[in-house]
Amino acid sequence: MASWAYTIKDESGSVFEGNAEADSEDVLRARLVEQGFVVLEIKATKSVKKARRVMGGVKTKHLSVMCRQFSVMVDAGVTLVRCLNVLAEQVESPKLRTVLEDVKLDVESGNMLNKSLAKYPNIFDRLFVGLIRAGEIGGNLEESLHRLSEFLEADVKLKNKIKSAMTYPTVVMCAAVGIVLFLMTFVIPKFLEMFNDLGMTELPPTTAFLKMCSDFILQRWWLLGIIVIVIVVAFKAFRKTSFGNRVCDWVGLKIPVFGPLTLKVCISRFARTLATLLSSGVPILQALETVAGTVSNDIVSDAIFETREAIREGEAMAPPLERSKLFPPMVVQMIAIGQESGALDPMLVKVAEFYEDEVDTAVASLTAALEPMLIIFLGGIVGFIVISVFMPIIAIIENMSNDNGE
Repeated sequence: MASWAYTIKDESGSVFEGNAEADSEDVLRARLVEQGFVVLEIKATKSVKKARRVMGGVKTKHLSVMCRQFSVMVDAGVTLVRCLNVLAEQVESPKLRTVLEDVKLDVESGNMLNKSLAKYPNIFDRLFVGLIRAGEIGGNLEESLHRLSEFLEADVKLKNKIKSAMTYPTVVMCAAVGIVLFLMTFVIPKFLEMFNDLGMTELPPTTAFLKMCSDFILQRWWLLGIIVIVIVVAFKAFRKTSFGNRVCDWVGLKIPVFGPLTLKVCISRFARTLATLLSSGVPILQALETVAGTVSNDIVSDAIFETREAIREGEAMAPPLERSKLFPPMVVQMIAIGQESGALDPMLVKVAEFYEDEVDTAVASLTAALEPMLIIFLGGIVGFIVISVFMPIIAIIENMSNDNGE
């Protein structure tokens, strides 16, 4: 297959240039004419390179904006090739721009959009590709893109709320570590040197512990760095294994305070994703398989897969979800009512909205509870250091007073 550079004109008289793959010039000309363009020029170029490999993903925010713009253009009757060309020119992410340029070439060659997007799984996940495929097959691509943009916007909103809630604790913890390191490396050694000059050989237990920590940080800081690196690398390696990932996900659901919040996020994503897929015409078995890969928790994913197998065998959705002990009774009952009434999609949307509100409330409560706890924690560390420093000073003053009294 050869590569061709072309110049075309649309119905409004606008002129565009582009590149495409085709077996011959006549094949490409016929394809462009079928798409409603007037072909001005076609030139042969070098062989088309394979799709560029783009490392890393793209921010959900950029995908959401792209889907919203894509939906508007498709709804207005703009051809796919021109839509992709416009999107590639105006997206903010360089990675996404590169991918869209390759997808445009692929679509120009006659491939379906969903198959072209599926070549980049690190950017377009199974949910994204599945909705696009359903839209192409059902002839309502603009509606699928609109639903996808709404889903991504809701996902971005949820992530931003969690990130904003974690900002304050992160800043306080960084400040605490910075203060402690400053005291241990600059302040404490000065006091210890003064105690040594005053001939104080026996330090109180807390001061001796403080001296040991200060000496370790000053003299063996490299060992502390090695320990931190080993722990981080070991944890990442453990998390990459199937067993390790399951253990971490199980702990994430059971840990106090954060466990219930994690489960609420999973249920919200489960309901929102399933509702989006079902409303786009995706079969329920395929939809559940896709949902299992988007909840970001292996324990919840296993429950969804078990539900899928139960439905395959003729069972309703609610009983296997109830047997998993992960989904609250309210969720199970709403899904059962939705199936019985034939309104499962809107019922799932209500579940998603309810749990998104629950996540908001939980995050607000968690933030309110963490603020005083972190302040007390930081105050306790600084107070321990201050007391440990002043105890030898008090002992020296008492000894001096006793010597003067004699």
